[in-house]
Amino acid sequence: MTIATHPLVARARELADGLLSPAAEHVDQEGVPASHIEAVKRSGLLGVNAPVAYGGSAAPAAVVRETAEILAGACCSTWFVQTQHHTPVLTLAGTALPVRERLLGPLARGELLSGVAYAHLRSYPRVPVRVRREAGAWLFSGTVPWYTGWGLNDVLLLAGVTEDDEALFAFVEAREQPGLRPSEPMRLAALTASRTVSLDLDGLLVPEEAVALRTPFARWAAADRPKTRNTNPAVFGIAETALALVDEEFTAGLRGRLAEIRRRAYALADHPVPDEHAEERLALRAEAFTLMRTATTAAVVTGGGRAMSLDHRAQRLAREGLFLLVQGQTGESRTAHLKGLAERSRPGGR
Repeated sequence: MTIATHPLVARARELADGLLSPAAEHVDQEGVPASHIEAVKRSGLLGVNAPVAYGGSAAPAAVVRETAEILAGACCSTWFVQTQHHTPVLTLAGTALPVRERLLGPLARGELLSGVAYAHLRSYPRVPVRVRREAGAWLFSGTVPWYTGWGLNDVLLLAGVTEDDEALFAFVEAREQPGLRPSEPMRLAALTASRTVSLDLDGLLVPEEAVALRTPFARWAAADRPKTRNTNPAVFGIAETALALVDEEFTAGLRGRLAEIRRRAYALADHPVPDEHAEERLALRAEAFTLMRTATTAAVVTGGGRAMSLDHRAQRLAREGLFLLVQGQTGESRTAHLKGLAERSRPGGR
C-alpha cells in the first residue's frame, strides 16, 4: 500500500473535496460549524496516530503528515481545531495512569474531541498556570492565553507547573465550570473561525484520576523542544492549494522547490534522534515558510483586485499563511526565522 492509497488519506481527500474546501471561505467568516467536527469524527482521522487496540489506526508518520496537508490545504480552521486532538491521544498512549482506560478509546474512535491548553509551558521560566496540591486533588490557577476549539471540544488537556517544578497534565471537561471561565472568542487576522479563547483559571480543582502526565519540567521541555524545530505539514498544504490558483507556466520552479524542501524536512522529521540536526531543521522550517508566502503571494497577484474580497480563496490562504508563521513559535524558531530572512535580504542571498 502506498501513502496515496492509504484508506485514511483517501478519507481525508474525500472530506476535503466534498465538504471542507467548498465551504472554506464561508467557514472563515462564520466559524467552524459543529457539522464539520462531526464529519471529522466519523472519518476516523481522529485516531490516525492512536493504538489499534483502542480503536485507532496507528498509521505511519507519512500518512499522518499527508492527511494534515490535505485538511490544512482545504480548510485551515477545521484542520487547526482537529489537530489539537492528536497530542492528547499520544499523551494517553504513553501513560499507564488510570485516565488512559477512561479516555483513550473514546478519543481514538472519534467519539470525543480533545483540545489542548499547554503551549504556555514554552514561556518558562514565566509560569502563566500554576498547580498545587489541594485536598488530594490538584488546584489550577492562572491564565491560559490561547485555547482553540471552545464550544467544539468535549474535553481539554490542561497543563501547569507545580510547586516542585513539575509539568502536570490533566484532562478537564471543555465547558465553563467553577474555577474555569473562557473569554469571549478572539477576533484574529486569520483563523478566527477556530473559536480561540483565553481561559481564566481561578482555583480549578481537578481530581487525581484525571492526571495524564506528571514529570520534571526540564524532562518535558527536553522532549518538547525538538517538535517545534520540524516543519509543520500544514505549511505544505497551504502552499500546494495556493499554487493551484496560479497558472502552471509560473509554478514549475516553485513546485520543484516545494517538493525538495518537503522531502528534506520529512526526512529529518523521521530521523531516529530528534535532537540532532537542530540548525538544519530550523533552517528548513524557515525556508518552507518563505516558499509558502511566495505561493500565497502568487495566488493573490493572480487573483488581482478580486483577491481582496473576503470570499476569494487567495486572500484567505494568505492570511492563513500568516497564522502559520507564528503558530507553535518559540524563541529559538523565531530567531532562526529572522536570521534566515536577514540573510536572504543581503546581496546574493536567495
